[in-house]
Amino acid sequence: MEWANQLCENRQFGSKMTDSKYFTTTKKGEIFELKAELNSDKKEKKKEAVKKVIASMTVGKDVSALFPDVVNCMQTDNLELKKLVYLYLMNYAKSQPDMAIMAVNTFVKDCEDANPLIRALAVRTMGCIRVDKITEYLCEPLRKCLKDEDPYVRKTAAVCVAKLHDINAQLVEDQGFLDTLKDLISDSNPMVVANAVAALSEIAESHPNSNLLDLNPQSINKLLTALNECTEWGQIFILDCLANYTPRDDRESQSICERVTPRLSHANSAVVLSAVKVLMKFMEMLPKDLDYYSTLLKKLAPPLVTLLSAEPELQYVALRNINLIVQKRPEILKHEMKVFFVKYNDPIYVKLEKLDIMIRLASQANIAQVLAELKEYATEVDVDFVRKAVRAIGRCAIKVEQSAERCVSTLLDLIQTKVNYVVQEAIVVIKDIFRKYPNKYESVIATLCENLDSLDEPEARAAMIWIVGEYAERIDNADELLESFLEGFHDESTQVQLQLLTAIVKLFLKKPTETQELVQQVLSLATQDSDNPDLRDRGYIYWRLLSTDPVAAKEVVLAEKPLISEETDLIEPTLLEELICHIGTLASVYHKPPSAFVEGSRGVMHKRLPLGGDIGGSPAMGAGFGAAPAVMPASLNAPVGGGLGDLFDLGGVGMPMGAYIPPKIVWLPAMKAKGLEISGTFARRAGVIQMELILTNKAMSVMTDFAIQFNRNSFGLAPAGPLQVLTPLGPNQTIEVSLPLSTVGPVMKMDPLNNLQVAVKNNIDVFYFSCQYPISMLFVEDGKMERQVFLATWKDIPNDNESQFQIKDCHLNSDAASSKLQGSNIFTIAKRTVEGQDMLYMSIKLSNGIWVLAELRVQAGNPNYTISLKCRAPEVSQCVFQCYEAVLKN
Repeated sequence: MEWANQLCENRQFGSKMTDSKYFTTTKKGEIFELKAELNSDKKEKKKEAVKKVIASMTVGKDVSALFPDVVNCMQTDNLELKKLVYLYLMNYAKSQPDMAIMAVNTFVKDCEDANPLIRALAVRTMGCIRVDKITEYLCEPLRKCLKDEDPYVRKTAAVCVAKLHDINAQLVEDQGFLDTLKDLISDSNPMVVANAVAALSEIAESHPNSNLLDLNPQSINKLLTALNECTEWGQIFILDCLANYTPRDDRESQSICERVTPRLSHANSAVVLSAVKVLMKFMEMLPKDLDYYSTLLKKLAPPLVTLLSAEPELQYVALRNINLIVQKRPEILKHEMKVFFVKYNDPIYVKLEKLDIMIRLASQANIAQVLAELKEYATEVDVDFVRKAVRAIGRCAIKVEQSAERCVSTLLDLIQTKVNYVVQEAIVVIKDIFRKYPNKYESVIATLCENLDSLDEPEARAAMIWIVGEYAERIDNADELLESFLEGFHDESTQVQLQLLTAIVKLFLKKPTETQELVQQVLSLATQDSDNPDLRDRGYIYWRLLSTDPVAAKEVVLAEKPLISEETDLIEPTLLEELICHIGTLASVYHKPPSAFVEGSRGVMHKRLPLGGDIGGSPAMGAGFGAAPAVMPASLNAPVGGGLGDLFDLGGVGMPMGAYIPPKIVWLPAMKAKGLEISGTFARRAGVIQMELILTNKAMSVMTDFAIQFNRNSFGLAPAGPLQVLTPLGPNQTIEVSLPLSTVGPVMKMDPLNNLQVAVKNNIDVFYFSCQYPISMLFVEDGKMERQVFLATWKDIPNDNESQFQIKDCHLNSDAASSKLQGSNIFTIAKRTVEGQDMLYMSIKLSNGIWVLAELRVQAGNPNYTISLKCRAPEVSQCVFQCYEAVLKN
């Protein structure tokens, strides 16, 4: 609502208390009267009439009929009146484009007015009028204003370029405005620099392939100089821009950090958080043993603590950001535990967030005061807060081993209060303590069993059943206790049913003679009387295990359990790195990457923290060859095709069969790489993208020290680990290597879309090559859309986004085609036959969340198929079609 913002700004011109009168009239025939007043010869009367028109427009009345009369008022020297008319134009130009053209001459004339305020006002208004016909006339005045002698006009024009780019990107590029905008980064006025950075950042976000903010040490120096002198919002734009820069080495990192640090004491919390973001990112480059590193850690704590003295809403935003910072660098706030203690008048959302951070900061040094606080919280009146406090005591026990005994004692005291929800939470966390410290605190089981009848929440009932089953040999009446749960088996939640089934099987394996009837009863309930597939499958597995090999059953069911980790709710490290790069934005409040809640191209830009140490390699390739990421994707460590299926000897259940893998081709000939030949292909196995390489040494010398790196690409493909060439590659030797890939790398739109630029380093040199990956590698396993959703989405996507292709010489029937495509995660939602033609409706989901919908038409006896593709990002359609063709023909 640009015009509404300007309306507020307008108050500075002769603002009087009497302006409220314009909003109170509801006379009939008002439009006719206003028309007469707008055409009055008296300037004051004309100004009053325009004010009435703006007031009517503000409260939602349609005053578009007065368009020509208001436009006639533009020819005036009165700045207040001109502003009001421009407000009106911004609001109604889209609905009256032909009439709006009448105002163009006045705009052009105003862009050359002697008063810089009028020049800036004219160019700003023209930028806000989203009418193509007016856009054409904006270019020349905008070009002049970008080079205007007055900085106010230049800074306004800089923002106008971003608005014009949003309306017509091609026009901005053709007219050379982007180059002018880049030149403004060197402007002498800091506000012009800030607005130029803001405009370029806005354009770069919506067009990731544009590479507009090509930052280098010289431009960074200019931005840091402007940082000291511009307004707070200008500082935020510049700091956000700095956060996207990757320094060359630790010296440059330290230099930038030193110049950004003073922003930590700024009064505006947004500036503080943006400065923290820059420092958190550049600290990654600093050696830990550097004196400056420890100084910087100390400097980061006070501003974060200060943020917690603001109003609750700001406190909450600060706490969500601090939660991320503490997970990445707990040492920053390790001495500040007391500021996170809950106050009686804190809103519940602040209390819960503070509680979370207290646990993250808990250590042997401060555990005594933390436990004292938590015990007090557990007697509060707010049920949600009390539950979280009780759970927090359990988390403390798991995190700080020395405190476990004290925590268990505290939990037992709370159980004695007999407050129902406190007892239930305590039992849930004691189960976790048993898992963490086996054979240590089991003496409390008797106390827990006394409270069995009061448990009515599924999680607490399931926890208690687990305890009874796990320690059945220590509980004399374990069979009676479990039998009491069995009476209402079908009324229990799935969680409780599953736990009860396992507990009774454990009991049977420990006391087989006494519990044979009980185990048969539960297996019968689970397999014959239940509709739940999870419960039924588990029941059948136990039944077969017990009936075929009780010894194996004992080894499986009573196997030693792995200890639970200290922090089960930590954010996954690669996601945490990305969120640290988004400190001070919505992503840091939601704890989700922007791609999870922002639609369109802006959401796909993944950010990562830089690798520490020196950066080498080709400048075009961004960061250098570093060590493997700290954490590999979970799926890479799991055995392929393991799990429940193997118990029935069914082989690799988890692995999609028949996925299309293109044949290997030579990517880098030996003559171009000093004797190193690289050929390869891409495959998707068990949900993991693999780059399968064959390295051949056709040189006379031994090759070692291999490393690989990708340039930014359309879908953020990046190596998920190092290139595993563990032995030297001798002359005339060949080695096959499989490199797992992730999709969380930096994003830049490539041409063609599936182009990948790769650098491979060895002891001889660094070599570069390009290859194209089949986009089917990015088709994820959860890409099957519900029918109703498919129908609604197909209707919702504009028809302009539909592409149609022919697949020739394909001799499969529709069922065979559907089966083959499903192997590559192209899922058939529905099939119908119309006049002998089979129509398959299909859905595909890409790794970045883009959905592609397809209609495949197969005519019996006709080897040519027709395929229609619909997608919100139509540029992917050509690549998807190529995948269909490759999969169906191979």
